[in-house]
Amino acid sequence: MAGTNKASQQKPEEEGGGVRWYFSRKEIEENSPSRRDGIDLKKETFLRKSYCTFLRDLGVKLKVPQLTISTAIIFCHRFFLRQSHSKHDRMIIATACIFLAGKVEESPRPLKDVILVSYEIIHKKDPQAVKRIKQDEKVYEAQKRIILLAEFSVLGTLGFDLNVLNPYKPLVQAMKKFKVGHNSFVQVAWNFVNDGLHTSLCLQFKPQHIAAGAIFLAAKFLKVKLPSSSGEKFWWQEYFDVTPRQLEEVSNQMLELYEHSREPQQPSLQASEASGTPPPGAVGQSPQPQRLKLDKNRLKAQIEKRRKSQPDVSRKPDVIDDDDLIERVLEDGIELAAESESKAKPT
Repeated sequence: MAGTNKASQQKPEEEGGGVRWYFSRKEIEENSPSRRDGIDLKKETFLRKSYCTFLRDLGVKLKVPQLTISTAIIFCHRFFLRQSHSKHDRMIIATACIFLAGKVEESPRPLKDVILVSYEIIHKKDPQAVKRIKQDEKVYEAQKRIILLAEFSVLGTLGFDLNVLNPYKPLVQAMKKFKVGHNSFVQVAWNFVNDGLHTSLCLQFKPQHIAAGAIFLAAKFLKVKLPSSSGEKFWWQEYFDVTPRQLEEVSNQMLELYEHSREPQQPSLQASEASGTPPPGAVGQSPQPQRLKLDKNRLKAQIEKRRKSQPDVSRKPDVIDDDDLIERVLEDGIELAAESESKAKPT
């Protein structure tokens, strides 16, 4: 993957990996090592989601912060950006990633705990296998060697670049500035960020762009009016430095997650744990899953309808480009279909 996604470039000296970890969606989906080894896009997407789910479950059982789980997932995404699924066991690589992420995010767990819990999840349908690794030292030592070799492989593949910036910090910072008095707003936006980890968004866009997309979708779902910014800048420009086109692309890719599954995953921990600072409206609350019924086609149809409704007689061709159109749509608001308010309330 020689090129980078110009829409989400960072300067090389920037923290979080810089331009080396940012690519276009087309590059990621068409030129991956797995694709060259005969694994199609549908299969690779399934494999990506499966190791993300595995890391979430592993992180919860190990009682690590959500930030550590997120970093482990990003490590895994970056690994398989350069390595093929056909040559590596994704669960072994994921186990090594969470062990490594624990050290990076200062929430380390003993290697033995990581190995045993991981093995238990992997072999959950085989109770005898779980007993063997706990009772037979040779089985444990063999698994230990496998995980340590995988950790070395991850480090080498990442070029020992362990700098990761997660979307949680810009999300929480923006929430504090918005001062939106809606109890579910932080929870829903947080869910969108968590679910977005199951995609390749972190390989395409900066973390603040992902946070902006999550806030935008949460606001539209809950019909929350975000405060207008001072001057000529809109909220997404002032707080996130994101273009309308980037915001639209991030939001659309997040919506794709719910084409087959309508309910975002429940965050395992409170939003405050990622930044150390409680966001407004989330103190003492455990985020609950929100039932969403999002229609991406409807969203796109409304954008296209507005595009066609622009009167040609009042302007010269191309005076209003796609970015201008998207910006108007974002500012005016697009209603997303939601279930009745009674069903959507946290239980």
